[in-house]
Amino acid sequence: MYGRTTGRWPAGELLELTTGRLLSTWQLDVPALVLIVALAAGYGWGVLRVRRRGEVWPAGRAAAFGLIGLGGLAVATMSALAVYDRVLFWPAAVQNVLLDLVVPLGLALGDPLRLSVEALPAAAGARVRRAVSGRLVRVLTFPLVSTALVLATELTIYFTPYFATALRVGWLHEVMYLHLLLAGCLFVVPVLTHEKALPAWCTHPVRAGLVFLDGVVDAVPGVVVMTHGTLIAGAWYARHAPSWSPDVERDQQLGGGAMLSIAELVALPFLLALLYQWARAERAESRVLDRRLDAEFALAAAPGSEAGVGSGAASVPSHAQAPSADRVRPWWETEQNDVAVRIRRQRGET
Repeated sequence: MYGRTTGRWPAGELLELTTGRLLSTWQLDVPALVLIVALAAGYGWGVLRVRRRGEVWPAGRAAAFGLIGLGGLAVATMSALAVYDRVLFWPAAVQNVLLDLVVPLGLALGDPLRLSVEALPAAAGARVRRAVSGRLVRVLTFPLVSTALVLATELTIYFTPYFATALRVGWLHEVMYLHLLLAGCLFVVPVLTHEKALPAWCTHPVRAGLVFLDGVVDAVPGVVVMTHGTLIAGAWYARHAPSWSPDVERDQQLGGGAMLSIAELVALPFLLALLYQWARAERAESRVLDRRLDAEFALAAAPGSEAGVGSGAASVPSHAQAPSADRVRPWWETEQNDVAVRIRRQRGET
């Protein structure tokens, strides 16, 4: 176990980072732990509130929020990645991509926006909806804007003094964690939530295209880090590199490769989650249409109903009706719409 409360490393060189140490080495990060506990408590409270009303909150959402979202946050800030991020660049790079891609995806799959609206009293839930649909939030979560913010965040961290300063200053390191997390959530959470957090034109096909575009954009920082001629925080890592570490240039290439690989791996489950939502929405719309069609058919087939004898047939005496065959045929035999086609199909008519 290693401590970071003072912002300085313990005396002595860190042991070589083996696979075993990568899985077993942890440290306490108090701000991150407080955030994890607060998010877990809030989400758990919301789930209990919903279930006490006799409603169901899917276990899969809660599992994604806890395991991928909060679990990923713990791994990024308190695992061996955090222990070694000041002596090796690649653990810091993996940390950062976890915080702005993987953790937001896990949190978004839990749909905390919908949970908060359903768990809170009606007035408070309405305020949440108004906040989500506010002008500033809509601008920040507009898909193209939020994608640009994620890219700008990554490039700003690596290609300005931001990252090198954060390595020296403990509180700024924590701010960087939060910065990455919020930037990632601005894109992912609105896309996957069941709340209407995006403009009406952002239908599921449009969202799928935006997710694909985001996957392409997310690959840019990794490529740039791998190919950039100037070392990122090179002076710091050259001074603090352990004797067993690769050279600083190779370390940066490993970090960029890890960023690129994780970004591309995350894009697939993100897209699959969106396609799953799309399929569920289509099934729900089909069930609604089926119920409407069944009701229309029942009404049309009812003896003596106006639908069964044509428009206006019930109020006009039979001797006054026009002799035209089309005037006395049921409406579903002559009209060309979804309801009419469904009724003809059910009656075995062509």
